[in-house]
Amino acid sequence: MRDAAINLRALPEQRDLIDHAASLLGKNRSDFMLEVACERAQAVVLDQVFFALDDDKFQQFTALLDAAPAANPGLERLMAVKAPWHSGQA
Repeated sequence: MRDAAINLRALPEQRDLIDHAASLLGKNRSDFMLEVACERAQAVVLDQVFFALDDDKFQQFTALLDAAPAANPGLERLMAVKAPWHSGQA
C-alpha cells in the first residue's frame, strides 16, 4: 500500500499527453508517472560521477585502477571471434 502522496500541477496539454501515453501502456496516470519518474531518478543517481573518498580509500581505488587487468579467458575468446561482416560471407 502506498502511503506517501506526491502532488503536482500540470498544464492540460501535459496531463493529456501523460494520460495518452499511460493508456497506450495500459496504466493509469499515477502508475505511469511514478514508474517514469522512478526510472529517471534512478538514471540520474547512477549517472553521478563524483564521489568522495578519504585518503586511504582513494589510494586503494587508484591502485585498483592502475593495476593490470586480470586474465579473462572468456573475454579473450570473445575478442578472437571474427565479426560476420569480416568473414567474407554475405
